[in-house]
Amino acid sequence: MTSSTAQRRSRKRPEERREEILSAAASIAIDEGLERITLRAVAERLGVRPGLITHYFPAAEDLVVEGFARAAIIERERFFPAQGDALRRLAHLIGYIESGASLPLARLWLNARHLSRFSPALNRTLDEQDLLDRARLTQLIIDGIAAGEFAETDAEAASVRIWIAIDGRGSSVNSAIEEEHPASASFASDVAEWALALPPGTLRRAIPNA
Repeated sequence: MTSSTAQRRSRKRPEERREEILSAAASIAIDEGLERITLRAVAERLGVRPGLITHYFPAAEDLVVEGFARAAIIERERFFPAQGDALRRLAHLIGYIESGASLPLARLWLNARHLSRFSPALNRTLDEQDLLDRARLTQLIIDGIAAGEFAETDAEAASVRIWIAIDGRGSSVNSAIEEEHPASASFASDVAEWALALPPGTLRRAIPNA
């Protein structure tokens, strides 16, 4: 078998290669920040030439924007498991936040919000992903109300309040000073319980392995 024949056989379909590139860009975004997403950095991570990346993403900004979106989508699925009742799914989300597992994503969002001042495309994508997060949480709350797990309330308003608490917790993620006060550690769960009229401690007791 000649080398050119082997190369043709190992060549990936365009949609597969594009997915591979986006996955690499998302990984760089989470690990190192959006500024580190370059055509060369993605090429090195995949072991290919930069020209191949340029073929799919001629503009580096497009790769940054789509890399951020892919990272947000991946993390959203970790936030919201498909299985379990609404209370346990919400407890999973709160546990993910309060355990510190979401810190890399919090850093990425802060990073993206700063850069979006200079990139209308990134700003639009930020808004889109934020709305998708809120919509997923709103539907979870609607499910919980329908099942009698949560009190009758404005699901969208509760979702907004919970996300504000989550964003607030992540706003100091880059601070060198660790906040050790219990009120900070349980802030997201406290707000969620208040917004949904749950007895204090309900969510923390339902967090897996808490």
